[in-house]
Amino acid sequence: MALTPDDRWIWDFWHIQHDDIHHLYYLQAPKSLGDPELRHRNATIGHATSTDLRTWTEHGTVLVPGGPGAVDATATWTGSIVRGDDGMWRMFYTGSTFPSPDNTTNIEVIAMAVSTDLYTWTKDPSFALHADPRWYETLGTSDWPEEAWRDPWVYRDNNGQWHMLITARANTGASINRGVVAHATSPDLLTWTVQPPLTDPIHGFAHLEVFQKLALNGQDLILFSAHEQVISEDRRFAGATTGTWVAPWDGNIALDRASNLSDAGLYSGRIIDHHGSPVFLAFELPDSTGPFVGGICDPIPVDVADGRLMLPREAGIQ
Repeated sequence: MALTPDDRWIWDFWHIQHDDIHHLYYLQAPKSLGDPELRHRNATIGHATSTDLRTWTEHGTVLVPGGPGAVDATATWTGSIVRGDDGMWRMFYTGSTFPSPDNTTNIEVIAMAVSTDLYTWTKDPSFALHADPRWYETLGTSDWPEEAWRDPWVYRDNNGQWHMLITARANTGASINRGVVAHATSPDLLTWTVQPPLTDPIHGFAHLEVFQKLALNGQDLILFSAHEQVISEDRRFAGATTGTWVAPWDGNIALDRASNLSDAGLYSGRIIDHHGSPVFLAFELPDSTGPFVGGICDPIPVDVADGRLMLPREAGIQ
């Protein structure tokens, strides 16, 4: 695989291209932990660059947890990067706090760091975007073990308004249906207003994670990932499985038409434009019989036919 260090697990990642260089930022944790399940509470953010999406040069760790009292007290999780009108790069990422070392309960908050060059990042300690309980579930309001508010994906619309898509859970509905696409807006990347979710809690996902909004061949789409443990029985009976998913975005996000893009072996996938052609990157998620490997795959070509996004069958994709 293209980016698989011997000493670390790598999983969720996000990407920005600047001056013909692909910058990849990713969650990482040392394999010396022994148990890969411990990676979540020990995650830091690494950085690598490439010109071909196959050969990567690592540049070390760019963000680490902030310690007691910080919004990222325990771990730094998935994010996205945009450039503002002031020329500054801004990384919106997930800050995670685990109140206890003995369980998986955690609170997630959107944090921000800034950079002038994409290599050195400085956290903005004044920035924190929290789940709004008017619409979203918060820790202790259900049996869900976390306050889900993570994986920000930021983009700008044609009117100059900034939008943020966030992994969250609605505060109503059956637990297996509460996964929604949360939404926030901003005029300037600095002041954000949390909005109602863009989807309803009726679609058979306990959560949807690692969003990407994109357009291919004139079709607006949203990518996300979901594990079979958070997919409803009805969806699984119809063939749904762990992996990266895609849904149309025709004015509204059509989660009723969401389908698997990849199989269970490729998770947290992103589609990246490389020399005018879309390719797919993801991290390797083994089945239940294999050890966790982590690491980012080589680029896989993407086809769009009859409005559908497809990966080649020879790559082991549905």
